[in-house]
Amino acid sequence: MKRKKYIKYIINTILLCTIFAALICILIEKIGDNKISEEEYSGKRLSDNINEADVLIIHEVVKNYPKEEILDSYKGYKVCAKLEIPSIPLKANVLSNYSKRALKVSCTKFWGVNPNEKGNFCIAGHNTKSMFSGIKKLELGDTLFITDSKIGKVEYEIFNIDKVVPNNVDCLDPITKDEKEVTLITCTNDSTKRVIIKAREKM
Repeated sequence: MKRKKYIKYIINTILLCTIFAALICILIEKIGDNKISEEEYSGKRLSDNINEADVLIIHEVVKNYPKEEILDSYKGYKVCAKLEIPSIPLKANVLSNYSKRALKVSCTKFWGVNPNEKGNFCIAGHNTKSMFSGIKKLELGDTLFITDSKIGKVEYEIFNIDKVVPNNVDCLDPITKDEKEVTLITCTNDSTKRVIIKAREKM
């Protein structure tokens, strides 16, 4: 009786060991199939059924600027951002809410999203030395900076300069909602047209 139990025990042990060994072999084979050589991973050698055009490489450019503080208010008006245009040069507080009285104090948010958010952040300013008289000198490719307390400092590059009649409000619409855009608006010297400067986040 004891001998039969012993033989049964030996047979069961051998079966378990065989099953365990088989599972290990299958696992090792799968791992080997999933391995990619360093040369293949770096893109130097692609398999025949993969085209280089099908490989998408995403480069995320992160620009870190020193932390800058912006004013909470300026001359009794709430501030939402700071505008800097080095080539003019210009530094101005952007007031949060547009009104004729506020516009006499500084440039203001006129329309659109909040500073440095995706969409079109529109800023209006009078054609004066303390505000936007200098933007008529700007050229395509010039840069400007918007700093806010939430996102920080973001660099933008001018991609379009235009003059439109006062009732043309197409500039208030975003070119694309998936990008950060800034629109500067002021009047010409004779006030018959509006100068429109459009800039997009510089990548």
